[in-house]
Amino acid sequence: MADLTASELAPIPSPFTPASAGTGAPPVDFLEYWKAGARELTTYRGHSHGVWSVAFAPNGLSLASGGADRLVRLWDIETGRLLRSLRGHTADIRSVIFTPDGQTLATASEDRTIRLWNPVNGESKKLLFTRYDHNVVSLSLSPDGLMLARGSHNKDIKIWEVATGTELMTLLGKDQYDHHWSVCVVFSPDGMHLASGTDIGKIKLWEVLPSGEEKILHNGHWKETEEDTSETRGYFVEDDGGFQKPMSYWIGAMAFTPDAKLLITGSRDETIKLFDMPHLAEQRTLKGHTAWVRALAVTADSKVLISAGDDTTIRFWDLSNGRCFRTIKAHTAAVRGITLSPDGMKLASASWDRTVKLWEGGAEPAE
Repeated sequence: MADLTASELAPIPSPFTPASAGTGAPPVDFLEYWKAGARELTTYRGHSHGVWSVAFAPNGLSLASGGADRLVRLWDIETGRLLRSLRGHTADIRSVIFTPDGQTLATASEDRTIRLWNPVNGESKKLLFTRYDHNVVSLSLSPDGLMLARGSHNKDIKIWEVATGTELMTLLGKDQYDHHWSVCVVFSPDGMHLASGTDIGKIKLWEVLPSGEEKILHNGHWKETEEDTSETRGYFVEDDGGFQKPMSYWIGAMAFTPDAKLLITGSRDETIKLFDMPHLAEQRTLKGHTAWVRALAVTADSKVLISAGDDTTIRFWDLSNGRCFRTIKAHTAAVRGITLSPDGMKLASASWDRTVKLWEGGAEPAE
């Protein structure tokens, strides 16, 4: 057996490792940190319409945001200055996400495409789309940054290889008559599985490699009502100008805890549900939001869940007991995206009030 070099033996850094890891400092207890305080540091203004999504660059120095004005905007975190705007999409940008190496920014849009950008010079590197695609509304990267999955207003889930832009696989459920949209996707922390949520509130767990098979189908948030046993999606009826049926349980957000023990889902039914992995056994329902839950984030130690929604609030939950211990109401319209910084010490929120806000936890600094 050949001798391994030191670099080959070095652990692969995880995106979930707290900042203090490897520095000799004690790891941060994020429950204590966010219970101690949550201060607004900066408001980034520049979007002319509502903002759907926000992401930290892996080095923690810049933010990317995208929204209804069809522009991707890159911000300097310290100064709040707009670094550049990326043009290319022709409809709402629904999701922005950086690869772990920071070399690529992926953006998904209702123009049915995904664009891969060089965030340093702002150049568009690749355009990913398939002929029969509809609005792309959700993106998730595998933890190693090699694969990109998309959820859309379509029943299938597609996965691409980021480096080449090659389409690797299409995930299709076992029920060929199920035409519900896979609107939300998230890779598991080990990259082996993918969870997806539908427009009627059902949840699926897929094995990504090697099979691409649907492993579990769970009713999730969906409820069958007595007068309506069909699962029709609320499609638009032209003559009376309304939806045939309100999509009351539409999955708005999904997240795994970094320790891979829980899958968490947020829905239009105003609730958040926790499911034990790997069997998707429902553990608990969190209630507090008064409108569609649109975004979820979990701290690196898997202790704190942060949620945001159309009720304009950001809520902090203790995952050990399901209690909400902090509610922030600083945005003046729906909060559609939230993301934690790589070190977990800051939170960014994207809102329909056209702003992105940056937050910091911990005790108030001494004057």
